[in-house]
Amino acid sequence: MKVLFIGDVVGRPGRQAVKALLPRVAERYKASLVIANAENAAGGFGLTPQTAEELLGAGIHVLSSGNHIWDKKEALGLLQKDDRILRPLNYPPGVPGRGSILLSVQGRKVAVVNLSGRIFMPLLDCPFRTIKEELKDIKKETNLVVVDFHAEATSEKLAMAYFLDGQVSALVGTHTHVQTADEQILPGGTAYITDVGMTGPRDSIIGMAKEDVLRRFLYQMPQRFSVAKAPTMFSAVMLELDERSGKALSIQRLCLSHP
Repeated sequence: MKVLFIGDVVGRPGRQAVKALLPRVAERYKASLVIANAENAAGGFGLTPQTAEELLGAGIHVLSSGNHIWDKKEALGLLQKDDRILRPLNYPPGVPGRGSILLSVQGRKVAVVNLSGRIFMPLLDCPFRTIKEELKDIKKETNLVVVDFHAEATSEKLAMAYFLDGQVSALVGTHTHVQTADEQILPGGTAYITDVGMTGPRDSIIGMAKEDVLRRFLYQMPQRFSVAKAPTMFSAVMLELDERSGKALSIQRLCLSHP
């Protein structure tokens, strides 16, 4: 099975890049499942029903997220009614939405799980213990499990990867918006990359207008950030998974430009 995982979609430029490039990328690599992190899809912060519909309509099957999922108030209702949109699993009990989904893809069951780290991030429940409990139920249904670990620290992402090695098909890091060059298959058969990168404005500081971000660093005063303009980059990883064992066969980094 081939799974395309698209890095954090930032604002309108990111959405436009997805609509322009996804059809030919999915066809070229014969992707049967497409996942994208969309916590920054609406104006660079959060997700709305309109932006979610735009991305799902472009051919994405599951939208994962992270700490910015609540930045738009509309997300509350969105998470309650559409199970294709995930928020981190390790939010406390009672928080609206869900952190995992079980899909049927070409006759095979595939689980997608969304987790958040805690280093330099909001202090949620322990992601290690949370995923361990979730896997008890998931593994009764399938060995094909793809995890989006939305975290800041490389050490925490690597720790989670080794913690889950051999138990999940792939652990894909998101959040930093900078694609790393450490894609690999761990000894137990889990595909890993520290960060898949960003799908959004290339001439920017992690998607935001350079002038806005520089002003914040220079003067240390509140500064409203705006999404930078095109041209854009489309960052992703292509995963090939063994349908029987659930182990990864390959992981390939992609970074395309648009226009």
